[in-house]
Amino acid sequence: MSYFENMRKHVGKEPLLLPGAAVIIHTAENDILLQKRNDGHWGLPGGLMELGESYLETALRETEEETGVKLPEEEMHLFGVFSGKDYYVEAPNGDPYYAVTGLYTCKDPGQPLNDADEETLELRYFPITALPQELRPSHKHFLALFDKHGEQRGLLDK
Repeated sequence: MSYFENMRKHVGKEPLLLPGAAVIIHTAENDILLQKRNDGHWGLPGGLMELGESYLETALRETEEETGVKLPEEEMHLFGVFSGKDYYVEAPNGDPYYAVTGLYTCKDPGQPLNDADEETLELRYFPITALPQELRPSHKHFLALFDKHGEQRGLLDK
């Protein structure tokens, strides 16, 4: 049972504050790897932190689980940390939480991608100028900042 599931048992439907990480995996041409999740939305690879993990460890683990790509730790760059009322999320089952996201960037290492599974319906590269309409709003915001600032590091959102 994950930390999130365990906490949910104790607090019911009250909002939780949950740390997580996401990664902008980009090619030299600024094509961005996106994951179509089983809720029909596209988003960056990433997910919630488990007990004892760092943001970096979360980003590496979630990316490998969801895409099959083992990102080189030395190529990971912290782009920013994002939190606040704009990062209120309702999970597909309706559970509310506020996300605190450590966002990383990494150049695409060119590894093969996983096939679709129950969590990931599709993995695809999109030009940053032609992102899908069904992109999660927070991830759209992250990518707009990346498009504006490139690999500048250390952004704090609010």
